[in-house]
Amino acid sequence: MVLQSTRWLALSYFTYFFSYGIFLPFWSVWLKGEGIPPETIGILLGAGLVARFLGSLLIAPRVKDPSHLVTALRLLALLTLAFAMGFCFGNGWAWLMLVIAGFNLFFSPLMPLTDALASTWQRQVTLDYGRVRLWGSLAFVIGSALTGKLVSVWGHDAILYSLLFSLLAMLLGMLLKPSVMPQGEAREQSEAVRSWRELLSEGPVWRFLLCVTLLQGAHAGYYSFASIYWQEAGYSTATIGYLWSLGVVAEVIIFASSNLLFRRWNARNLLLLSAVCGLLRWSLMASTTELAGLLLMQVLHCGTFTVCHLAAMRFIAARQGAEVIRLQAVYSGLAMGGGIAIMTVLAGFLFEHLQGGVFWVMAVVVLPTLFIRPPAASSR
Repeated sequence: MVLQSTRWLALSYFTYFFSYGIFLPFWSVWLKGEGIPPETIGILLGAGLVARFLGSLLIAPRVKDPSHLVTALRLLALLTLAFAMGFCFGNGWAWLMLVIAGFNLFFSPLMPLTDALASTWQRQVTLDYGRVRLWGSLAFVIGSALTGKLVSVWGHDAILYSLLFSLLAMLLGMLLKPSVMPQGEAREQSEAVRSWRELLSEGPVWRFLLCVTLLQGAHAGYYSFASIYWQEAGYSTATIGYLWSLGVVAEVIIFASSNLLFRRWNARNLLLLSAVCGLLRWSLMASTTELAGLLLMQVLHCGTFTVCHLAAMRFIAARQGAEVIRLQAVYSGLAMGGGIAIMTVLAGFLFEHLQGGVFWVMAVVVLPTLFIRPPAASSR
């Protein structure tokens, strides 16, 4: 079956983020339901995030020819499903460590490679990236809300079965043939390629990477333990699913209106806005579990995550040639993987002893970003 390329891409985003909307908010709940203590949950989720870091940084850049992107996505989707099925065969910590690492290793490169495919198709066909990408955010809302409802009815086992179903749908969708296959481009032999060391030692680059790593890393306590924290405060899994969905609704609104709201903003100023939202959000989360506070905190997700991501895209887009792809891989691997991995392990130990106090620590993590942002001249 042949599917129009824009719809193929939208379906890929939808099924990926539907799966992510199950895994991210509820995997700690599934692990808890399997009898895993919070400290071990932190270690397991941290190991998964290390694997995400390695997958984004090592696997994604291996696909150098855009004409191979569809094949790579199909293979990664198959491997992701295979490892997810491993969760059905045991709940010992060593087995879970192996399976969660393998799952994240192959699941994580799907996102940067799908974005690379979108960039390739933008040069080949008429494609509005923002409108296509919105299907991913909407899928996250639907996935998290639906899973919360299913768990409230059938218990924590519904999380695993929902994840397997969504990953199978992702694989089947990617096996469809897009109407226009991505095409590679001839490389210019004269193009000078800077070494990784030269690139990463550049002042604005390391400042940018450190900022986004801290800002995204501060989400670790939220991603891993917010659902458990809210459960213990008396909220149902359905309500928790709706709270997660609210955060992504706010994200969708900002993505859809970003050109109108932030057209004249540079990356430095966007990072400042994200940092201020982070200080407010994590302080609020540490201070209250009242529903009004949680609603405001979830709306602030559009500042802590979305604005930070927009700042990253603006900074990276201002770079030249091959540096765009390389920085995209480092950003995905470091800010969305390695930094959150380290903070997740730390959050597991802190949550065991501090409970909601872990979110004060997340606020402290954000604080340095106010002072180390890259200069405006390098972040337009």
